Order: sequence, then structure tokens, then C-alpha cells
Amino acid sequence: MFETIDDITVNYEEDGRQTVEELDKVVLSKGQWTTILFRFRQYDPKLDDFGPDRYAIRRYRKIGGSYKQQSKFIISSPKQARMIVDALNGWLAQIDD
Repeated sequence: MFETIDDITVNYEEDGRQTVEELDKVVLSKGQWTTILFRFRQYDPKLDDFGPDRYAIRRYRKIGGSYKQQSKFIISSPKQARMIVDALNGWLAQIDD
């Protein structure tokens, strides 16, 4: 649970080893419902290192003074990320015209 939006992170440690490393985050919306886009890497034991960049959109709801995760969507690959960006750019271009 997180007290403030700034406290929200995807960094995660298990058995003394960091298994998820947050690289960046962008707060997309604030309030009782908060949406955050994260850039992160996961530890890969086969490589004994962190894998490639990954991305996730997570929604948090403020309940009883703390933010609790309500949902998440993992963008599975750079290709999928580019497809999402292209689709949004196309839709936004239609609005701007």
C-alpha cells in the first residue's frame, strides 16, 4: 500500500535480491483513481542480470488513505508498444483534423 502517488513504485525485492527494477514512471491521472505508466526491467536468473525494458499501465484506487492496485496491463514487447503508439497517434490525428 502506498500513502502518496510519489510512493507508488514497481520496484520489488525477494529474498534480498531486487527482482523488478523501475526505470521510469509517468503519472497519467491523479485523484481517487490514479493511472501510472511504468518502464521497468525484471531480473532473469538465466542471465543473472536484468532483462530488456518492459512497460505496464497500472491503476490504483485510494481507499482509507492508501493507494491500492486495482488493475494492470503489461505491454508484452517493443512491437506491441509501437502498435499502441501508432494506433493512438492515428486516432489523435483524426481528432486534430
